[in-house]
Amino acid sequence: MFTKVVTPRFGDVDGLQHINNTMLPVWFELGRDPLFQYFHPGMLLNNWSLIMAHIDVDFIVPMQLGADVEIRTRVAKIGSTSFTVYQEAWQKGILCAKGHAVVVHYDFPNKTALPIPEEIRTKLKEHMA
Repeated sequence: MFTKVVTPRFGDVDGLQHINNTMLPVWFELGRDPLFQYFHPGMLLNNWSLIMAHIDVDFIVPMQLGADVEIRTRVAKIGSTSFTVYQEAWQKGILCAKGHAVVVHYDFPNKTALPIPEEIRTKLKEHMA
């Protein structure tokens, strides 16, 4: 499991005085960075080979300004060309949101999915839920 602490900003709050729901996909993406680094250690975009196929977020409890949010990231499933990530957002010890993302190893010039290399597959397995 990977963890990432996010400090909500004033601009992350909406008119209902809680963290806007649009922030969770952004914060969850930050939580996936360590997994992206398995494919691209330098995080350079010139030969990027990952594409998002699906995301979902379930909102459980509203989050507030003034307390950090811990993003917890695990690998839920590994396929031949894609992997599914399960993520949670915790604030003050309370599970506030959870979601999934399906990431495909992708060849952009040829517009086709690529097999996940075995050495990366091994690293992903270390973080399975």
